[in-house]
Amino acid sequence: MSNILVVVGAQWGDEGKGKIVDLLAERFDLVARYQGGHNAGHSVQVGGRSFVLHLIPSGIVHPGKQCVLGNGMVIDPKAFFEEVAYLNAQDLEATPERILVSSRAHLILPYHRALDHTSEERLGNERVGTTLRGIGPAYEDKAGRRGIRAADALVPEVLRSRIERNLEDANRIIGAYGGKELEANQVFDETSQLVEYLAPFVTDTIRFLNRAARDGRSILIEGAQATLLDVDHGTYPFVTSSNTTAGGASTGTGLAPHRITGVLGIVRTYTTRVGEGPFPTEMLGEETEVGHLIRERGREYGATTGRPRRCGWFDAFATRYAAEINGFTSVALTKLDVLDALDEIKVCTGYRLDGRMLDCFPAVASDLRRVEPVYATLPGWKTSTVGITEQEALPAKARQYVEFLKREVDCEIGLISTGPERGQTIFCGEFAVN
Repeated sequence: MSNILVVVGAQWGDEGKGKIVDLLAERFDLVARYQGGHNAGHSVQVGGRSFVLHLIPSGIVHPGKQCVLGNGMVIDPKAFFEEVAYLNAQDLEATPERILVSSRAHLILPYHRALDHTSEERLGNERVGTTLRGIGPAYEDKAGRRGIRAADALVPEVLRSRIERNLEDANRIIGAYGGKELEANQVFDETSQLVEYLAPFVTDTIRFLNRAARDGRSILIEGAQATLLDVDHGTYPFVTSSNTTAGGASTGTGLAPHRITGVLGIVRTYTTRVGEGPFPTEMLGEETEVGHLIRERGREYGATTGRPRRCGWFDAFATRYAAEINGFTSVALTKLDVLDALDEIKVCTGYRLDGRMLDCFPAVASDLRRVEPVYATLPGWKTSTVGITEQEALPAKARQYVEFLKREVDCEIGLISTGPERGQTIFCGEFAVN
């Protein structure tokens, strides 16, 4: 039976999936991505070199590994080739033999980016805080059955007719809010040239992945954002436009659910969020200085936008929710070393709303804004954990913290990251013997 592992962020993203996928990729034959676009960045550090990836899975850093951009993704051809050029300049061989783009993946075109700007301006104080890269509007077109997939774009007459049809509606909205309307011919000329370059990468990845699974090849599957940004299960409407949870791995790759053999949840030892939306454990007021310290120690700035991330204490209540809907078989705990400087560390163990303890994660964003986090306070260890590779070598209070999180989340911890490099990792549980 083929080993197929899905890697899912348990919080609002930026948990360190890039490092974990890079770390595990050497154990797998293929690395596939199932949703999102270039609105998320994965940072990978190898031997003093740092790579920032937006579309292509971090498995590309491993020579010879094949990477798949699945049908659940939305792909900006221009951004794709910028990343290909960047990787080739790093001698990482970003070639059609190594990178396979699904023929069913939808494309992001210039009018999607323009509509993204318009949408955020229209929302005003209710804006979502998107990266303005066209992801949401591209998914809207997909759901509205007017999207342009890679396979469609390869047929010039289909590409032209759909651009012309879509621009009629898009320009009405763009123009109504003072934006510059786009010309169909210009969009077609720009896109058709990029699609011509894209053609060698495009294939039926559903068939490719299923054949690989039947042949017993192992597959590592990653998403872009994380659980609490899932369009169904996240903090709606402050979410992304796709299914980031483990269920999306099946629809976004075409691999049947029963083929998936495990789900690894990625969590930080604290929590961050980029953009707008409720964040119960955010460090505000008297804790702002602690949040700033964590941001600087953890280099918490968006890999795609450079925006500073909002920082908060570990939210075990939200993480239990993530573990339940994803079916985590194990958890990877990242950035333990960032907490080395703290005297004490808080962990949110529950939510109180209007005087009563909640037993489930709130579905309404306004309720989530009003919840009162219930905290447990643990002592810090005040000594460096950077680069430790054995759990027994951790300071006693760091081990106590890890055990506390394990009990609160009710899931095995299989990996503990103690730094950005591959080797700065503790393998425990099933990962220690695989």
